[in-house]
Amino acid sequence: MTLATAADAATPAERRTITVRGACPHDCPDTCALLTTVEDGRAVRVQGNPAHASTGGVLCAKVSRYPERTHHPERILTPLKRTGAKGSGQFAPVSWDEALADIAQRLGAIAARAPQAILPYSYAGTMGLVQGESMDRRFFHRLGASQLARTICATAGGEGLTYTLGGKVGMKLEFFAQSKLILIWGSNSIASNLHFWRLAQQAKRDGARLVCIDPRRSETAEKCHEHIQLLPGTDAALALALMHELIAGDWLDHDYLARHTHGWPQLRERALQWPPERAAQVCGVPVAQIRQLAREYGTTRPAAIRLNYGVQRAHGGANAVRAIASLPALTGAWRHPAGGVLLSTSGYFPVQRQQLQRPDLMAGRPARTINMVTIGDDLLRDTSPEFGPKIEAVVVYNSNPVAVAPDSSKVVQGFAREDLFTVVLEHFQTDTADWADYVLPATTQLEHWDVHLSYGHTDALLNRPAIAPQGGSRSNTQIFRDLAARMGFTEPCFADSDEQLCRQAFGDAVDFDLLAEQGFAPLPVPDAPFAEGGFPTPSGKCEFYSDRLAERGLDPLPAYLPNHEAPGSSRLYPLAMISPPARNFLNSTFVNLKSLRDIEGRPLVEIHPQDAAARAIAEGDLVRVFNGRGSHECHAVVTERARPGVVNGLGIWWRKLGVNGTNVNELTSQALTDLGGGPTFYDCLVEVERLPSAPL
Repeated sequence: MTLATAADAATPAERRTITVRGACPHDCPDTCALLTTVEDGRAVRVQGNPAHASTGGVLCAKVSRYPERTHHPERILTPLKRTGAKGSGQFAPVSWDEALADIAQRLGAIAARAPQAILPYSYAGTMGLVQGESMDRRFFHRLGASQLARTICATAGGEGLTYTLGGKVGMKLEFFAQSKLILIWGSNSIASNLHFWRLAQQAKRDGARLVCIDPRRSETAEKCHEHIQLLPGTDAALALALMHELIAGDWLDHDYLARHTHGWPQLRERALQWPPERAAQVCGVPVAQIRQLAREYGTTRPAAIRLNYGVQRAHGGANAVRAIASLPALTGAWRHPAGGVLLSTSGYFPVQRQQLQRPDLMAGRPARTINMVTIGDDLLRDTSPEFGPKIEAVVVYNSNPVAVAPDSSKVVQGFAREDLFTVVLEHFQTDTADWADYVLPATTQLEHWDVHLSYGHTDALLNRPAIAPQGGSRSNTQIFRDLAARMGFTEPCFADSDEQLCRQAFGDAVDFDLLAEQGFAPLPVPDAPFAEGGFPTPSGKCEFYSDRLAERGLDPLPAYLPNHEAPGSSRLYPLAMISPPARNFLNSTFVNLKSLRDIEGRPLVEIHPQDAAARAIAEGDLVRVFNGRGSHECHAVVTERARPGVVNGLGIWWRKLGVNGTNVNELTSQALTDLGGGPTFYDCLVEVERLPSAPL
């Protein structure tokens, strides 16, 4: 077996068996380095690259099935044009020429009147900088289309980090193995951050204590020494109480606070307003548990926090991240490579987005921005001076909004509009593809070039195509090149090849020759990046008090903000609901793989035995989960994975595979977070009832 060069990858059928280096494209902090084995032009195996330290030769069960996904018999391999009613999923094959000509004509006609009436909708179906945010952005900038605020996952947490640490930066992943105390905060790492979990297990074997903070008793929580099962959206209250106890116990690094932080006197005053008794009442956890956690955090060196995005999917999500991200500076944990906090490392990567995306192609035209979280409402808005032109066309790629966006009954209503022209670039006939006028077959990661950053480690990665595009599929970049040509866009940037785009992504800041040689290249990040301060904030310090927030008229200090839909605030909907990802799916990707769907079982809601008993619900019963936004039918799992008063609706199943054609996002709202305009998926009240048809 030989390791493929670029030439090998370009013509894989020339050799019987080759191995091609690549990168996992999915929305996961691990960003694994891949090795794809190809036999006679067909991908037969995808495995982790053992030469990449973070990957270590190990892949999750989902991505290990990538050949099954790429060569799936239901994959879309030719352009499709709608023949039936919207939503019927009835299409006929057409040629690329016919599809591109009609799409270009219809977009061109709209653009001639009101270019902002055209909306791109994309997210992290691929995290690649080339297939996710290069030629597509150039196309829509040149068109003058509305821009999309891509907020649906991480903006609240990102804003919280930026106003505190200066960017999406933190400790380096590999040093968690040397930590003596690890707080796993808002993360089911076994399911969603496997390679961190391996390091946490190594630390545990060496004597480290693991504490999981999560409303759900997840697989990760079960394997930690302790689980703090707080109420959803109360993380900031817990963090402030920990600060209170650090002050009370004088477990503080006074030198670090004096030299490397901004606003300590003000934060100290606020923290002293949060004794453990107050936080225990808000969080629904014992006072003693808060005190013990504070003592452990304050007296253990080095102590590390692996923070994840579940924390920020409630009204006060950004403030919660601000509060948690402040903790390491109180104790001086940043002095140690194995101390600090990690939510995201993406801010370390020197991405040349101006070069990739070319916003100059807007040529001074006004830009309207639509928040992707509120797509349900925005597709139903009419033209107005406040909103601008009604949305007349949507081009969806790297996303499945009908399944993943909140308040999905409204999302469906929007896509059902007869006057909305919808184009979807896809691999499979997803919930969103069912509502398209055209579905264009896109390549998978095994069939195109791309380059990747990571939000969980500090290595850039290159993805080479391992096989030729299957059927008539084309890469996202090629589809937007083709549309640009059809619409008469003559700027030279639309002729850039994918390999050229890969080189542009990091410019000279990353050694592309090294990327090409081994498939990954490390960034020069210090082992203890903030041991002597040097935060990328305006002050160069960890900013407990943010002058930038104060200038916006916002609270400059981390605060606890109650949920929009606070637990206990509604008689009609007495249960809080969170919707963490099902272990065997990745957002809505992989749901159509029967092998993974069989493992996952069926759409379900986890409910605590007390809550189940009060509603005469037994294990396996068909139930209705509902609130004022919608009703979702699924099966009940009676389990202490759910805490009393909270149910866990695992997502994200395709709606068409649900009992009544819905999924959990029928219930979630379009309300936004405190900062960043993010979604509040875990800030949701419901009621659950056993359906009359369920047997006693």
